[in-house]
Amino acid sequence: QVQLVESGGGLVQAGGSLRLSCAASGSILSINTMGWDRQVPGKQRELVATVTSGGKTNYADSVKGRCTASRDNAKNTVYLEMNSLKPEETAVYYCNADVVSISRALRTSWGQGAQVTVSS
Repeated sequence: QVQLVESGGGLVQAGGSLRLSCAASGSILSINTMGWDRQVPGKQRELVATVTSGGKTNYADSVKGRCTASRDNAKNTVYLEMNSLKPEETAVYYCNADVVSISRALRTSWGQGAQVTVSS
């Protein structure tokens, strides 16, 4: 079993910055891609960023230039640094990880979500 625990959400003013963290634990052999999605109430969940085990990143067009995804493979942790935040980016942010378990099974695991509120 694998658990992902997010931290770092909260309230920030428009134009401000926030850093989210997500640590994976449990029966982990290795982790391939890790990433972040977000969901605004009433809207579909959307991809924000992904980062491979080699550090290659991919971003949604809406956050390019303002967000940086990174990871610490030794700690099984992924980060999302967000700058110049906008009120419309108020959402629940979910981390995810493609985990190869000790039993050699590959499965995508999700965190419980971190609320980010951007005030205008």
